[in-house]
Amino acid sequence: MSTLVSVTARNRRLLWTTFGLTFTYFFVEVVAGLWTNSLALLADATHMLTDVGGLGLALFAAWMSAKPASPTKTYGYYRVEILAALTNAAVLFLISFYILYEAYRRFQEPPEVSSLPMLAVAVVGLVVNLIGIWLLRRGAKESLNLRGAFLEVVSDLLSSVGVLVAGGIMWATGWYYADPIFSVLIGLFILPRTWKLMTQAVNILLEATPAHINLVEVEQTMLDIEGVASVHDLHVWTITSGIDALSAHVVLADHAPPEFSAVVIERVTTALREKFKLDHSTIQVEQTSRKTAEVPL
Repeated sequence: MSTLVSVTARNRRLLWTTFGLTFTYFFVEVVAGLWTNSLALLADATHMLTDVGGLGLALFAAWMSAKPASPTKTYGYYRVEILAALTNAAVLFLISFYILYEAYRRFQEPPEVSSLPMLAVAVVGLVVNLIGIWLLRRGAKESLNLRGAFLEVVSDLLSSVGVLVAGGIMWATGWYYADPIFSVLIGLFILPRTWKLMTQAVNILLEATPAHINLVEVEQTMLDIEGVASVHDLHVWTITSGIDALSAHVVLADHAPPEFSAVVIERVTTALREKFKLDHSTIQVEQTSRKTAEVPL
């Protein structure tokens, strides 16, 4: 947990720089899209909004995770990141569907688009994305938090290329159907990423088993440890991105003495940490298996 925070903290200045560039270009794209009447630019601005949200969440998570836990918030403020991600996903769904609806209207009667200003703005966006990729490339190798922000910028680079192609086609041929066509492509590109973001957030809030954790394999790893007879009430959940937790009841073998409990706990937690990267484990040891009591008739 501390390693994740320290990596983000070391790259906080680069994150702020990338966030500033991305947010400024997002604002420029919205203004330029309205000015040039380009739906493709507005669609790309929506895509850029996912970058702004991803970078903002990375910074917000770093700030909130530094806040200490309290008696009323024993896990601290890690879940704020998940609530923000869920809100971001809901807003992006609404915007994406609006872009698809507007594209449908423009297919029926495509308006004239100012191609040259659109091309100029798209070129600026390409440069901004390249700068963001260069700034975040090293931190993305160390932190999942930064890697998510890095991938947001990489995907937006592809979107900027799409706007450039659409602008080039309209400038060279005057074929204004290119604008709604590329708007649809950008909107459809956003939707799967938004759906994935929403499902991940919902799964974390429902305390579902993390997708990368095989619960059967976790249980078998615990059973393979000497002195463990059985495992029950096994739960694995995610506190926030990159921080998973586990709780379980471990029943000692009949031959294991009571003082062996501490050894079993140490061995179980070590195995879980090394094999599954589960650093936050709570193990309760029981001496005998639970048996159903016989009630006399």
